[in-house]
Amino acid sequence: MTAPKAPAACLIGWPAAHSRSPLIHHYWLRTLGIEGGYVIEAVPPEDLRDFVLRLPLRGFVGANVTIPHKEGVLALSTPDARARAVGAANTLWFEGGELHSTNTDVEGFINNLDAGAPGWDTADEALVLGAGGSSRAVIFGLLERGISRIHLANRTLERAGTLASQFGPNVHPVTWDAIDDVLPRAKLLVNTTSLGMHGQPSLAIDVARLPRSAVVADLVYVPLVTPLLAAAQARGLRTADGLGMLLHQAVRGFELWFGRRPAVTAELRALVEADLTKT
Repeated sequence: MTAPKAPAACLIGWPAAHSRSPLIHHYWLRTLGIEGGYVIEAVPPEDLRDFVLRLPLRGFVGANVTIPHKEGVLALSTPDARARAVGAANTLWFEGGELHSTNTDVEGFINNLDAGAPGWDTADEALVLGAGGSSRAVIFGLLERGISRIHLANRTLERAGTLASQFGPNVHPVTWDAIDDVLPRAKLLVNTTSLGMHGQPSLAIDVARLPRSAVVADLVYVPLVTPLLAAAQARGLRTADGLGMLLHQAVRGFELWFGRRPAVTAELRALVEADLTKT
């Protein structure tokens, strides 16, 4: 009798070779003693439907999804409330023979804040920078945790307004020029833009205007410590970085595919940090 194949998951993207997801999931498979696999599948947009609908035939029990496919997989699966609200999914799994999807960027962001800055959710006002896909996940998570007023700043006010209208009256669009006026009231500042990333302009934010109790989060993880986080730490503010979110967002997918809930450990973080800083 042929032994059943070990379960395997994949990352679907175009391109996808830069992803650290295999490093993360292989670490958990090894440390938990689970027979399984995780591979990268570069899938062009025109092949997405066929690839996703044939996941079991390709030997996969589920998948992560990255750009540009996060929106496209919604129509190919049964999305949960998070994926529908965010308008994008990054995790696929089978349940009762049906393909389901969710967006674990939400819990990745929230769980990283819980780990790095416990008590952050006592904030009554937050300022979110940027109105892209990552911003949607952040806003959903903040509303879910009861943040009562979220200021959403974007260089294009119309885009911020459109996004705010989808999330209701607790989200208030503001112009980029109005950021300085909001900072003194913001107990949580979140950068969801690419500003501060290697190769991009720095994010010009005066963290001295934030309350002393404020928490600063940056979704960028290359570099590990962005200029925004460095300025916040120099002022003694608590921070949460993009690498922490990357690690925490991977937890639920692994649990859905392999049946064990993994932990985000210092050893895992050091492993990914070393890979990110390789020259």
